[in-house]
Amino acid sequence: MSVFSKVLVANRGEIAVRVLQTLQAMGIATAAVYADPDANSPHAGLADEAFSLGGSTAEETYLDRRKIIELALRCGAEAVHPGYGFLAENPAFSRECAEAGLVFIGPSPETIELLGDKIRSKEAAVIAGVPVVPSSPMWTPGESLLDGLSSQIGFPLLVKAAAGGGGRGMRIVERVQDLETALESANREAASAFGDGRVFLERYIPAARHVEFQVLADSSGNTIHLLERECSIQRRYQKVIEETPSPVLNDDLRTRMAASAVAMAKSAGYTNAGTVEFLVDAQTGEYYFLEMNARIQVEHPITEETLRLDMVEWQTRIAAGKLISLSQEDIRPSGHAVECRIYAEDPYSNFAPATGRLLAWRPPSGMGIRLDSGVAEGQEISAYYDSMLAKLVAWGPDRQSAIGRMQRALQSFPVLGVTTNIPFLIRAIAHPDFRSGGYDTGFIARHPELTASPESNHLNGAAVEIAERIWRSAGPIGGSNMSGQSSAGPQATQGPWRGLSKSTFP
Repeated sequence: MSVFSKVLVANRGEIAVRVLQTLQAMGIATAAVYADPDANSPHAGLADEAFSLGGSTAEETYLDRRKIIELALRCGAEAVHPGYGFLAENPAFSRECAEAGLVFIGPSPETIELLGDKIRSKEAAVIAGVPVVPSSPMWTPGESLLDGLSSQIGFPLLVKAAAGGGGRGMRIVERVQDLETALESANREAASAFGDGRVFLERYIPAARHVEFQVLADSSGNTIHLLERECSIQRRYQKVIEETPSPVLNDDLRTRMAASAVAMAKSAGYTNAGTVEFLVDAQTGEYYFLEMNARIQVEHPITEETLRLDMVEWQTRIAAGKLISLSQEDIRPSGHAVECRIYAEDPYSNFAPATGRLLAWRPPSGMGIRLDSGVAEGQEISAYYDSMLAKLVAWGPDRQSAIGRMQRALQSFPVLGVTTNIPFLIRAIAHPDFRSGGYDTGFIARHPELTASPESNHLNGAAVEIAERIWRSAGPIGGSNMSGQSSAGPQATQGPWRGLSKSTFP
């Protein structure tokens, strides 16, 4: 018997597709919502029913709580799965779902509120006995800094937004004379991004590893961890490459951090799937609580691949009141998994977002390769939403085999019409620091050669052959010329040939 008869997925892109696939495998009827630019997107076509949100911007579509709840009630859904981003960590949406008689597949609004406030969540960590980074009280404009406060924490400092995320409202401060300017700037950005301008100071750890632990908790209070994910390859404080297990953790450190993750979840009264994020000082081996995310993570597939379980299924079962049937002893990982996020962005222009039509989108396949994607060939990639197109995952019996499979998969991934970060990803995973596992969050900044303009085509021979065939025949896209320009070949236009070298073909 299904845990729910129908669930509405309040999201878009690859996470909407991912959630819909599991719900349908569980025998649950599905409903999707879509903005005007997503009318022909894969997630809208996959669901049993799809409803227009009537607009283009996030604010008038995927962030419109009233529209989504009304559509869920109209179609007879019993529950709403928020995915990640948009309304996934919005306590008002969680509360309004409950008031409307809908089950929100996630934690309670009270828990979301607690964890969304970095000061309150840090207090919960302290109560749980979890190590935290030294920090200051909250600061708002007009307040004077306490004498000696910054020196007590120590430089360099990190200014952080209390309600922040994704690097917004965050500033690194090296000198005391720069502190006031950084506080005011972070306050303005946080107020604009989150409607909450409160900021605070925290010790900045220059050589840090970003390691997170996945947890599951049910309504009885039973809480287990699903081991860790290494997330230190980041640009602008956002993750790009993740792997599990982490190459930096030994058995003792892993055990202590896992215990802290479970303790933090219990201290927050957490229910459903969540992630406890830590910073590990690469120089001292000390670890500190960073934050707890009250949703499924983008990088959850690598946990699924090494543990052979379905995170979305567990989310759904727990939300329906089912208890966790797994014990901690049942969590036995197998092999190694790496995830690369495929973005529509230009790594040679400071990772600026890119737009255009996907004239060719030919994902790789093979042993140990998985692609979670929310786009299709011919689809227009707009500037309205996040620029992530897909997540490429490679599993192998050990770390080097997983990396090798990832490298071959990236090199066999022709994408035409939209600039992507695939060339950067190929360079990053081939770098000696990544191969050795001896990297930290400063990896990209320390290696500017990773974002230097490429001198040659990033694709291997097989992918070039595919791309050439697409170009010559226009493949299934139709028409004698994909660009609408001269048919003289790729030299004639840069538009649809982004990511390929013009010198590839005669």
